[in-house]
Amino acid sequence: MFPHHPKSLGGDWTTPWENLQRCCWNRHISSCMRWPGHYSRAPYPYFSSRHFSLKWRPPCLFASSTQFPYCNWRADHLNQTSLIHLSSYVMNAEGDEPSSKRRKHQGMIKRNWEYVCNHNKENAKILGDKNVNPECEDSENKFDFSVMSYNILSQDLLEDNSHLYRHCRRPVLHWSFRFPNILKEIKHFDADVLCLQEVQEDHYGKEIRPSLESLGYHCEYKMRTGRKPDGCAICFKHSKFSLLSVNPVEFYRRDIPLLDRDNIGLVLLLQPKIPCADSPAICVANTHLLYNPRRGDIKLTQLAMLLAEISSVAHQKDGSFCPIVMCGDFNSVPGSPLYSFIKEGRLNYEGLAIGKVSGQEQSSRGQRILSIPIWPPNLGISQNCVYEVQQVPKVEKSDGDLTQTQLEKTEVLVTAEKLSSSLQHHFSLSSVYSHYFPDTGIPEVTTCHSRSAITVDYIFYSAEKEDGAGHPGAEVALAGGLKLLARLSLLTEEDLWTVNGLPNENNSSDHLPLLAKFRLEL
Repeated sequence: MFPHHPKSLGGDWTTPWENLQRCCWNRHISSCMRWPGHYSRAPYPYFSSRHFSLKWRPPCLFASSTQFPYCNWRADHLNQTSLIHLSSYVMNAEGDEPSSKRRKHQGMIKRNWEYVCNHNKENAKILGDKNVNPECEDSENKFDFSVMSYNILSQDLLEDNSHLYRHCRRPVLHWSFRFPNILKEIKHFDADVLCLQEVQEDHYGKEIRPSLESLGYHCEYKMRTGRKPDGCAICFKHSKFSLLSVNPVEFYRRDIPLLDRDNIGLVLLLQPKIPCADSPAICVANTHLLYNPRRGDIKLTQLAMLLAEISSVAHQKDGSFCPIVMCGDFNSVPGSPLYSFIKEGRLNYEGLAIGKVSGQEQSSRGQRILSIPIWPPNLGISQNCVYEVQQVPKVEKSDGDLTQTQLEKTEVLVTAEKLSSSLQHHFSLSSVYSHYFPDTGIPEVTTCHSRSAITVDYIFYSAEKEDGAGHPGAEVALAGGLKLLARLSLLTEEDLWTVNGLPNENNSSDHLPLLAKFRLEL
């Protein structure tokens, strides 16, 4: 069509303005034009401000006062070096994007720190990009640290699900544009612990890990099984923690038909670096559960496997558990059975449809009911979400003759439980976020794209709860518990669409980062 070869731009391409003028001038193509705020069912030229040397907002290409109300712009306002961005995108149907989600304006979304504890509310001052309250400094009897959980959106998954990002300008979807924005957010918030999901393996090795290591982080990574391109990473500041153990969890099991998905979890045991203090270790877990809204049986089983690993790692000699922070994309909404199970520690799933487990599926028509038990006995995990098979380690040999009996590795089977429809776990977990704005009752949102805007990302933490605790942070941190000091505020769906949803020019994932600051009382 054009006398010169256009330049490729992902799925789109660019060509000099004079080529478009030569080939398209005086031709009736106005019906296939698109600009910010307008969508057409046909292929269209897409005018991007990145391709013009002048700052302008083109309301139309051809002056037609009857069709377009703004006709003072003329094609000769462009100079001959300008480029036109031609998009190969086709809108299949008007219903592909709700009318309320049309492009609005570019801009920054503002998120504030919310201090939860009373003494922090009175003295909270945020200076520049610092997220540390002067009242929250480490001392001999307390250890403060911050945690970020962030699904950074794998580039391969973005491209495989391009229908979710039809509201976005194509340039903002390129990894070369997105990664600097993501790294900028991480630098800005400067969390002590990062739990990242959808971390693409090739990007992790070449860019993400080297960049984070240069910022003082130690990084651990677990790729999804099968041929999936991404995984989960946990990164922590050298200056704050020492690594005690790394425990990856693979949810895929070849011998169990139910577990045929390639999701994973990662559990780290970290030792706080506190001089002159004997502090407990902190267990940090990260996961990305299965998305499929109709397979709640798989999601619950994956969660049980993660909880069993956390129980094994966080278990202390006195029988208690060290403090736990569990982050991730759980692909479940607040108030769903899976969410309630995490917070309440129990779930009676008798008669529960598998599509209702995560709360994402609106209709239960034609859905199977969860079987009792959900997973087969050969998984080796009880209904209490602990490993049924425990390994007794060998006792080290002395230099001379054996002075004590050597214990060979054996398997100790927990007494078989009666078939029950009740799941339990032993942790007292609270959510950092309340999921609804207290003044309006409007839901908070952690992810937003063309199809939905909901909460699926969480930071859970262990704390002893007061009876009738009314909001996150109302828990009393006793032995083994954490106190929530502050959290980075979330937004409503309406807030996000004022900046054209996610991703956008400043926020380069379809998820928002979650951030919390904790105190460990020693």
